[in-house]
Amino acid sequence: MSGPAPASSPSPDAAAKAPGNLPSPSFSDLTRERPFMQMWTARLFGTAASQMLLVAIGWHMYELTGSAWDLGLVGLYQFVPALLLALLAGHIVDRHHRGRIVAACFAVQGLVALVLLLAVQEKHDTRGLLLGLSLVLGAVRAFQMPAQQALTPLLVPPTMLARAMAFSSAGMQGAIIGGPALGGLLFVAGMAVVYGASVAFFAVACALVLRLRYAYTPAMREPVTLGTVFAGVDFIWKRKPVLGAVSLDLFAVLLGGAVALLPIYAKDILHTGPWGLGLLRGAPAVGALVMSIVLTRRPVERHIGRTLLLAIALFGVCMVVFGLSKSFVVSLIALAVSGGADMVNVVIRQTLVQLETPDAMRGRVSAVNSIFIGASNQLGEFESGATAALLGPVGSVVVGGVGTVLVALTWFRLFPSLAQRDRMVVVMPAAVGTGTAARAQSTGTV
Repeated sequence: MSGPAPASSPSPDAAAKAPGNLPSPSFSDLTRERPFMQMWTARLFGTAASQMLLVAIGWHMYELTGSAWDLGLVGLYQFVPALLLALLAGHIVDRHHRGRIVAACFAVQGLVALVLLLAVQEKHDTRGLLLGLSLVLGAVRAFQMPAQQALTPLLVPPTMLARAMAFSSAGMQGAIIGGPALGGLLFVAGMAVVYGASVAFFAVACALVLRLRYAYTPAMREPVTLGTVFAGVDFIWKRKPVLGAVSLDLFAVLLGGAVALLPIYAKDILHTGPWGLGLLRGAPAVGALVMSIVLTRRPVERHIGRTLLLAIALFGVCMVVFGLSKSFVVSLIALAVSGGADMVNVVIRQTLVQLETPDAMRGRVSAVNSIFIGASNQLGEFESGATAALLGPVGSVVVGGVGTVLVALTWFRLFPSLAQRDRMVVVMPAAVGTGTAARAQSTGTV
């Protein structure tokens, strides 16, 4: 396995391909970016494997103990190390080869699945083993998320990044929907088969990343200090468009999420039972998948700040409609539209943050972003439960939806540089090689 050569100065041909001189790229142009497509395929296999593994561990734990508390502990054991290690992981991502970090994350998850496979076969599976391996998966997640996010801008030109983010999201949503479904089908053949399939999928993902070719400039090594670890926090605080984009998602999801209350809606309000709960849980993912495909074909190119805030407001309106609805069909539509609106938010926000961040800081900024996302999801479920206890489920969802709309309106005033942002693409730092030009500069492999 050879190491990548440092990127050299851009050639005249590469300079001619600068963002300002390029026409708007098409989807077919994106598919010709071989490093990106290779990474996209690797993430597809890796995400599907991860979803199968998580479903299998949850089912496995419940079969062993029959305890809802232990099911909750599985999630908690994965969340805590991801939160505690996030900032340190961001520092490491910015100082080491991102492709190798992603490959190592896939390899470790594959080993976890292999240990579980052997434990099932040898009858050594225990509650303690599942909880211990959940800690390992949480620690891996702390490194994988920022490494993947910071790697994507190195694989495509800046003008393609919005389309690339949308296409990546489409693949991830497909894997999130299809992974558990495939895992459920494989459960018919036994739990060991699910773990074995996860091992195979992680192996494919790891192999694809190890063969990835892209320009890589070794970063200057710095000692790990509080200053370097918290540099991502400092960077976000000083860049108002980035601060606005990252904090917007935190407060919108914190207030507007209704996932934790879906069982109540399915049973007591919409009177559908378990089959309806499954459809309600899947509706936002379906809406997100459809919208990500649309954005892949027709990315948002103008008025991105206004579009971002309007998408958040639409998400809040959908939550109000869902909260008040007594019709199962209307509720499904509201949730699907909310998933589509959230996908617009995700694609614009992640693309904007990556373009506004110098390559040397992308790992640490992505790590902070992952903390915000994780915290908003976990605290959002707690907020929904707490307000439901005070106001009832309908009051909780409606108040949260109204709060999300108010957040969007407030961000128009608090972050005018974000709200007035017109175009996505900015000039990238000179040291960063991307896409076709990057491949002209270096042919190193991971």
